[in-house]
Amino acid sequence: MSHPRILFRSSLTQISRPSLRYKCYEATALQFQSSLHHRRAFSTTKSMATTQEQKDWSANQYLKFNNERTRPVYDLLSQVIPHLSSFPNPRIYDLGCGPGNSTKVILDAFPTARITGMDSSADMLKKASASLPSVEFVTGDLATFKVDQKANLLFSNAVFHWLRHSNRIPTLVTLFQGLSTGGVVAIQVPDNYNEPSHALMRVTASLPDKPWAPFFKDTKIGDLADEERPDLDPIQPPTEFYNALIPHAGGVNVWRTMYHHVLKDARAIVEWVKGTGLQPYLNRIEDEATKQAFLGEYERRLEEAYPKMADGNVLLVYPRLFIVAVRK
Repeated sequence: MSHPRILFRSSLTQISRPSLRYKCYEATALQFQSSLHHRRAFSTTKSMATTQEQKDWSANQYLKFNNERTRPVYDLLSQVIPHLSSFPNPRIYDLGCGPGNSTKVILDAFPTARITGMDSSADMLKKASASLPSVEFVTGDLATFKVDQKANLLFSNAVFHWLRHSNRIPTLVTLFQGLSTGGVVAIQVPDNYNEPSHALMRVTASLPDKPWAPFFKDTKIGDLADEERPDLDPIQPPTEFYNALIPHAGGVNVWRTMYHHVLKDARAIVEWVKGTGLQPYLNRIEDEATKQAFLGEYERRLEEAYPKMADGNVLLVYPRLFIVAVRK
């Protein structure tokens, strides 16, 4: 039987710049901004804490696409394993562990490690604890979480994009600075702000004279100055992450992978994003009928943006940015 540490092989396609093919969607969304003002109780600067008080994340919804969501975990970990080869019992944190899918991959690679999984969602932590009873799981906020200085690895899969632009890199640098020499930080973030799957969320929410319009009237969708809006901030260029980390690092590895996921149809894309980026929009809509109307309009627009292929399936393009840095 193969040793678990050699099961991870990198097959990463490096892409220098994010796609700007769908900026036209952004222009449509911004046309309605002039009538959007004030703020509501919603913030991603605190890892979506306020929103979770209203409605927790669903582990079951998230795991509907477990294989697709976990593949980047393997790709990220493949670049981490060589750095931890000298630590027989590494101390590892899985920051934003979700339902434990990433934690399981880490545990398989490092069976003697002491691992702590952290998340802000009670439902995610319940699922993770049930599937991995030997692992410690704790409730925490990425923006304020404190880690052991002796930690060998801070691993974070698809979490830092939830932080606002102004907090994202400073939070990463603060965590990285807290590590001892040789400590590793490894993160992956979706980089799909301009992909139609996410641009059309902003477009749909900004449509005037729709039954859901009143639920979005107090926010400036697409305006990065409004921290209370439901849409996430775009990911900074790789150079910004590199320049922030390199003064404290012996080396920084940055790459971008463009995943192509074959899904059944536009509705499958809706189900995918309902487990993540679409939820802040849905949380604002208070009645089920209006929520379904919103989903229907969003799905209709997805059908236009993702044409069916020869076999009837659609191809969801999903860019992700990866960063691995070693503390000097």
